[in-house]
Amino acid sequence: MAMHQHLKLNQQHQASAESDVAFFGEFKSSQDSSQSHLINSPPPHHLLPPGFVADVILWRRKEVAISALIAVVSAWLVFQVWGYTLLSLFSNVLLLLLSILFLWAKAAQLLNRPPPPVPEIEITEDAVKEAALYLQSILNKLLSAFKSIAHGNDSDLFYASASVLWFLSIIGSFTCFVTAFYICLLVILIVPALYDKYRECIDRCLSLAYTEVLMYERIYERFCFQCYRKVKESIREMVEEDS
Repeated sequence: MAMHQHLKLNQQHQASAESDVAFFGEFKSSQDSSQSHLINSPPPHHLLPPGFVADVILWRRKEVAISALIAVVSAWLVFQVWGYTLLSLFSNVLLLLLSILFLWAKAAQLLNRPPPPVPEIEITEDAVKEAALYLQSILNKLLSAFKSIAHGNDSDLFYASASVLWFLSIIGSFTCFVTAFYICLLVILIVPALYDKYRECIDRCLSLAYTEVLMYERIYERFCFQCYRKVKESIREMVEEDS
């Protein structure tokens, strides 16, 4: 009878150990698949909307990209360093421009010179429709993502959104919104272009870093699994002694 109980306990212990190993193996395989998906991410030009915006961000139109970068740095200097406000800057620049053009036109009339060359500036209907459609697509994607998170349909999207919002809250505690906005613009204009140009080198470095992290992660998981087994065995022994 005692031998039968001993064999039964050994079978239970073996089945429990196999279930523990299967549980940790499934957890590790799912984690590896998700991490490999992150490492094998598509290139930047596949993530950006095709057209003018992607060409500027990836510096395929260098003149426009350089102008945008200079505009961002100049705006930061004007508003943050020199203390101008948007209304005061717009008013002063427009006043200066109109004064120069008005005096130029009056001087041209007195000296029988041609008037200042002011180009015909007109916003076409197609440009407004294109901008509206682009804004509509972005808003629809945000609303769709919000609805998916609110209904609990996409856990990965929730964790990603929570991480981004938490990171933004940390940045907001150290700096103001305007400075963070300028930093984000600089990152958008610099990081994707650098990654697109040096993608192979960056991917190689990320792969090496991922290998190192994975090695330490496996050591940590092995340690946690051993601690889990020891605690489980000690609890089982205490229960068997009490019974």
